[in-house]
Parts: sequence; structure tokens; C-alpha cells
Amino acid sequence: MCDLFVGIWKFVSSEKFEDYMKELGVGLATRTLGSLAKPTVTISRDGDVITIETKSTFKSTEVSFKLGEEFEETTADDRKTKSIVTLEEGSLTQVQKWDGKETTIKRKLADGKMIVEYTMNNITCTRVYERA
Repeated sequence: MCDLFVGIWKFVSSEKFEDYMKELGVGLATRTLGSLAKPTVTISRDGDVITIETKSTFKSTEVSFKLGEEFEETTADDRKTKSIVTLEEGSLTQVQKWDGKETTIKRKLADGKMIVEYTMNNITCTRVYERA
């Protein structure tokens, strides 16, 4: 199932990303730059290790993990989180926890696109990518 996500994905559109970053506690300057970024996401798999690489002119990040195993992550906005990714109902669901807070990133495939939903508290942001 994870193999369906493997590939290079280019940014298409975004809704409520500014609101989501504000909910995370991201400062104005970083939010402004983050809103302008049009990242390319590369998802690869080597055995049971999945790597998600996100590149933009603003910031690039890379995380490697095994499904169901907690790992430490430094996010694009420099949060140090404990994260875990699971495969649930065809979606790659990532939960990040830090300082008593929690956010969920759900990646799913629909109509040949990768839909990424970011949720924290009552704010949900949707970002859409298509295969490059």
C-alpha cells in the first residue's frame, strides 16, 4: 500500500495553511515565507524504511521512519517532535507531539493526487499535490 505514495509530488494548491501555522505557534515571518513556498515532496521506500523529503526555496526537510515506530523529528518550523506514522484505511497518518501539544498530518490518494490534511485543535489545512 505504501508503494502507491512512492514518487515525486509537486505542489498544486493549499487552503488554510496560514491558519494552521498560526495554530502551531509559528511566527509571522516564517508563516509568510511558508505560505509562499511551493514544495516538492519525494516519497521513497527502502525495505521497511519510508523517507519523505520536502524541498522548497524556503526550507527543505527529510524524515525517515518505519511504520508504527516512534521517531524524533525536527520540523520545517524547528519544532522538536516525537512522531509516529501509521497506515490507516489507505492513508499515511502522522502524529507529531511536542510540549504537551499534538498535530496530525494525514496523506491520502484521490484521483491521482496526494491530498495532505494537517489538523491541530479545530483548524484543518488541506494541501494538494500531483505527480511530477
